[in-house]
Amino acid sequence: MKHLPKISLLTFSCIVSLGTLLLYNIPFFRYVADNSNESLGGKIFLLASLVVVMLALNFMMTYLVMWLLRVVGRILLAILAIINATAVYFIYTYSVMIDATTIENVFNTRYSEASGFFSWGLWLFILGAGVLPAVWCLLQPVVIGKAKKLGIYCGGALAVALVVAAMNFSQMLFVSEHDTELGGLLQPWSYIVNTCRIASFQHDEQVEEILLPDGKITDHEKAVVVLVIGESARKANFQLYGYKRDTNPLLMKQDGLKVYEATSCATYTTAGTKAILEPMDSGDLYELLPNYAFRTGVDVSWRTSNWGEPPIHVDEYLTDPQLGKLYGESNAYDNILITGLRDRITSSKKDKVLIILHTSTSHGPKYVEKYPKEFEVYKPVANSVEEGEKNPGSLVNAYDNTIRYTDFLLDSLINILRPMTDWKRAMIFISDHGESLGENKVFMHGLPMRLAPKVQYEIPFLVWTSDGFRRYKPASELPPVLEQHYIFHSVLNLLSIQSPAYNKDFDIFESSF
Repeated sequence: MKHLPKISLLTFSCIVSLGTLLLYNIPFFRYVADNSNESLGGKIFLLASLVVVMLALNFMMTYLVMWLLRVVGRILLAILAIINATAVYFIYTYSVMIDATTIENVFNTRYSEASGFFSWGLWLFILGAGVLPAVWCLLQPVVIGKAKKLGIYCGGALAVALVVAAMNFSQMLFVSEHDTELGGLLQPWSYIVNTCRIASFQHDEQVEEILLPDGKITDHEKAVVVLVIGESARKANFQLYGYKRDTNPLLMKQDGLKVYEATSCATYTTAGTKAILEPMDSGDLYELLPNYAFRTGVDVSWRTSNWGEPPIHVDEYLTDPQLGKLYGESNAYDNILITGLRDRITSSKKDKVLIILHTSTSHGPKYVEKYPKEFEVYKPVANSVEEGEKNPGSLVNAYDNTIRYTDFLLDSLINILRPMTDWKRAMIFISDHGESLGENKVFMHGLPMRLAPKVQYEIPFLVWTSDGFRRYKPASELPPVLEQHYIFHSVLNLLSIQSPAYNKDFDIFESSF
């Protein structure tokens, strides 16, 4: 555009570097100021040093990108501005960190979930802090200059950054202790580096899962296990665990319901679900419970209103829309997962049946959309996490209503199984992870385990079995808090699958082998 005067690439890079610092990295400096143990003078020196290093490195990268890529470089800077603004909005609003866990959640999020975050506040912030800087990057005329200046300016910027970093060598301990937080707040490097990490992880996971040793079913007794994987259900809001509200009015009356203390192995769906289904805590992809049971000869059905689970290899994998079409129902919430379940079990031609229900009942940001209106016991309710940030009590109300609905679903499931006296029956409910509802201004889930508050990993673990199915181990033989891997081995026991992969130490029942 002719009315914009041309500027040198030096000036352009300085403006972009300063704008990146001021618009997108205030949370980074705020974290350093709040967590450094230095004296006031030392803290000021550290912050000033970080400002210099950030300005120098961002200047160098901007200069290089523009000089080497020209038009493509402009487009890249414009895209980064918009992503930076989006990232900072979520940091400000939800107290998240843009680490590998957050990036993996982004990759595993469907539009139906992501749309819950859309708001005028988000769009206005992206417009002001992202789109306008992006337009300027695209339209501002720039005199690129010669290669000699490239070497002088970029070399000088790198030298300044290295010298200042060396002057702060004593701060390496602080940096190493807080590397996750610092990296998660530094834009645009947080999502660039972690996207590369996740891409590398996903490439590694393309290999076939590691098959477990062959197992065998040891009897012909008819047995069915229904495993319910909860979504974002935290122990703190279950009446069964001492919560003051009556969020479990039905389950409180169920005879034979066992309640265990438990923690999740992660704070996001993919890793939490994997931990529930795998035999051991491992970074490798071992054969998962439904896949292994199916290969061993069990009739396995996976019913889901959720997503993000690791690879499931069974013949019957049904999503909630598919179940809705099958049973002629629409907008049935998670109740669709148990619709027709009795007939599905009794029609099986096999002695052993495993049904896995992967729910989405307590997933934010719009808890209010996860349950029918008749379960809106606690009012007023927040329509979204963003709205609940202004009134945390209304957010808790909406979330507690999802727990009331979970109570109804699990009670209904037990009542379906209880009269099926021709079968040995069991229902197990465990959540993939917990949830933050505004405590310390933290919302939802996904923080790294070493930083996550306990509400993000303390989860409900409920078990019901029919009379005479399996004997529970006494509490003295179990740790005070169970982990998610107990599911794999307990289910193998219930289904009479004898296997070298079975570990009796991770079984809540007396071993039948």
